[in-house]
Amino acid sequence: MNLDIRHLKLIVAVTEEKSVTKAGERLHLTQSALSHQLRDIEERLGTPLFLRLNKKMVLTQAGERLLYSARQILDELRRAEDDLKQMAEHHQGTLRLSTECYTCYHWLPELLREFSQQYPKVEVNVVVETTHQPLPALLNGKLDLAIVSTPTRDNRVRYKPLFTDELVAILPPDHPLTAREYLRPRDFAGQHLILYVSPKDSDLYQWVLIPAGVAPAKLSVMQLTEAIIEMVKAGLGISVLARWAVQDQVDAGTLIARPVTKKGLHRQWSAALLKHDYVPAYVNDFVELLSRPAMPLARPGIVRLAAAKK
Repeated sequence: MNLDIRHLKLIVAVTEEKSVTKAGERLHLTQSALSHQLRDIEERLGTPLFLRLNKKMVLTQAGERLLYSARQILDELRRAEDDLKQMAEHHQGTLRLSTECYTCYHWLPELLREFSQQYPKVEVNVVVETTHQPLPALLNGKLDLAIVSTPTRDNRVRYKPLFTDELVAILPPDHPLTAREYLRPRDFAGQHLILYVSPKDSDLYQWVLIPAGVAPAKLSVMQLTEAIIEMVKAGLGISVLARWAVQDQVDAGTLIARPVTKKGLHRQWSAALLKHDYVPAYVNDFVELLSRPAMPLARPGIVRLAAAKK
């Protein structure tokens, strides 16, 4: 390219000052140095940019065209520098996140509202299409943060423990299995089981049913928690969901929740981030919001790590 930033600044300064001398003072150049640069620009472009009339500098048609672009480019550079300064100070940027479970989006908006009050210039993008597979998206640079319950060993990823929750079997009030204090693996045999993930992604299958060699009579997979709850209420099957996701229905008596196995089926949730030196402060602060006891997940049925250590 024939032009660089200093040339654009020169064109704007000469136009606004209408004098080589005053433009030189503005740019901290001598009159001869500025005149030399201006001649150099015109020689590179092959056309005059100014007419010298009675010691005044008047733009030619070519000069008018270059001035238009120069002002746009310089304005955009100033905005970019301001944005980068804000980003360097960790007050501005974008946080791209996803979770491993659709039900997490029930409590996430409340947390995002508080985060936006703290960082109003940080745009939060919830990348819903990477739900259930957030770690590959994190490794591919599509996410800044993944909220997961099944960490994988990868030296490119670091994990910060957040909280544990419990998966419980949910049943309609008149279901025969409500007589049990907890459900054993064999209790799922002969049942219509409704899940929001496939068996390969299901903690129930991987940690309870497969090790016990048990399979339900029928399996349906649907990704809408509300639809699963309504189907269970209608007596069309049973399901296993996070206790906090169904606590309102359990409190109202429209659903019955029972632990899965005598010890219960618990998940450890963690924040997954890429290992590198530069992590904006707002990302770390968002992780702290996730892990604090006062966050929206602090509901009945959730065991906080801090409480568990006491």
